[in-house]
Amino acid sequence: MLNALSPQLRQYILVTANYWAFTLTDGALRMLVVLHFYSLGYSGLAIAMLFLFYEIFGVITNLVGGWLGARIGLNNTMNIGLLLQILALAMLLLPAAYLIVPWVMAAQALSGIAKDLNKMSAKSSIKLLVADNAQSTLFKWVSMLTGSKNALKGIGFFFGGLLLTLYGFQLAILVMLLMLLCVWLLSLWRLKADLGKARHKAKFNELFSKSRPINVLSAARLLLFAARDVWFVIALPLTLASQFGWSHWAVGSFLALWVIGYGAVQSVAPILTRKARLPDGKTLTLWALLLCSIPAVIAMALQLNWHSETMLLAGLLLFGAVFAVNSALHSYMIVSYARNDGVSLDVGFYYMANAIGRLIGTVLSGWVYQQAGLAACLWISAAMLVATVLVSTLLPKHPT
Repeated sequence: MLNALSPQLRQYILVTANYWAFTLTDGALRMLVVLHFYSLGYSGLAIAMLFLFYEIFGVITNLVGGWLGARIGLNNTMNIGLLLQILALAMLLLPAAYLIVPWVMAAQALSGIAKDLNKMSAKSSIKLLVADNAQSTLFKWVSMLTGSKNALKGIGFFFGGLLLTLYGFQLAILVMLLMLLCVWLLSLWRLKADLGKARHKAKFNELFSKSRPINVLSAARLLLFAARDVWFVIALPLTLASQFGWSHWAVGSFLALWVIGYGAVQSVAPILTRKARLPDGKTLTLWALLLCSIPAVIAMALQLNWHSETMLLAGLLLFGAVFAVNSALHSYMIVSYARNDGVSLDVGFYYMANAIGRLIGTVLSGWVYQQAGLAACLWISAAMLVATVLVSTLLPKHPT
């Protein structure tokens, strides 16, 4: 059946399927680690520290991985990412007594490298599968890839919470490892050789972008994702479990549905923004502005104890929908701005900024939650989103 499709579409399907499988294990692993170590009595900050290397190595991987992809091809960096995730999962198969914090942090570091190699490879490859004069198609394909990925991440949250509840930590890890091993073998067999390999040998000093629009977009992305993760990654699931008494299954299920919905909205972002058929800096600024007030309203409701649980859940759903459009616009614009020859260099630099934002947000989420609670995390999120709007105003007001 695949053979009846165009070569470009076949490669798009293979890249997307590869990205889907990886993301499923990544989402499940994150939920497993958060809930498992919370049940063992770890504090919010201690759990955040388990992901510290995951985020730090994500920063390094995006920067170096973009250069590596330009030299050896995106098919190779994608397959390396899958293999590293398999090794990270294997590290967590040890008995619980041996899963000490440094070992888990090392496994998370490997997983962070794997995740960002895979993501950088998938996003970069789309640029090469769409003609330069088909920007509307590029917007649709990028939105579909990003949205479907996040939907799969939500399903990963769901199964992570479910498997932990039913079978425990080790069995869930083993199932994911075997699944990903099959995908890796298929990817080695079918993914096009030399996809994304630059015509010239990329030099190491080309790691940092010299494009002003890409630098501005990267700064906005850093702030945007720090604003999300400062309350979503650690503070939110721990609040649902400790303050509102939700079970592991309930936390995993709700966050799974949230991320699935988030991914669905990303997939239809080209329809939601159809008045601006090709998004530009103005489009991005307006959607970031829509996002600003949501965390502040939720924080006020929590501090006033005014229907706290209802306002938190309703605000989270609204935040997810608006954030999803922002993220989809970002994902399209970086692929559009990136040069064709050595696309992974620009995309890698951009997602390095994304990883820095996630790192800042993750650490702050654990520390601020432990010191002052979820409301404080939300106020910090609101401040970061205001900064996102200000930076976004510096983007070109037309597609570049």
